[in-house]
Amino acid sequence: MASGSVQAYYGAGRGKSPAALGKAIRAAAEGRTVFIIQFLKGKDSNKMEYLRRLEPEIKFFRFEKSAEYFNELSEEEQLEEVKNIKNGINFAKKVLTTGECDLLILDEVLGLVDHGVLQTDELKSLISAKSEDTDLILTGWALPDELRSCISEIYHLIQENQAG
Repeated sequence: MASGSVQAYYGAGRGKSPAALGKAIRAAAEGRTVFIIQFLKGKDSNKMEYLRRLEPEIKFFRFEKSAEYFNELSEEEQLEEVKNIKNGINFAKKVLTTGECDLLILDEVLGLVDHGVLQTDELKSLISAKSEDTDLILTGWALPDELRSCISEIYHLIQENQAG
């Protein structure tokens, strides 16, 4: 990964977050500082407990409080979680502007645009806040066309559902 790059992993199906996690493990093995901020995912205590074993080399952050996925929440619960998500976005911006880590992964951040939590311009502003030496990885289902010019490398990952 080139220093200061911005990568996007997007598409239907699975594999985006594990691909980003693979980059995180590789960066940590190289002695780089890695932060991962997850959005829109429910708190699966088994998965989070496993990921926490990678600390302190890889630091995980999750600002949402709900155990359910964002799209499974009631409208009222979603409004409450939006406040928590905004705290996560503000933290990400601080990390990017200060260069606090070498690699920042914003897992499912592209979904915040899909759900109307963030506008594309807000995400572009977040990307542009990145310090020159920090690598940034964004994941999600869809990559808005307006973001393509801000991204160094784009990976369109699709996992077909196969019977059997």
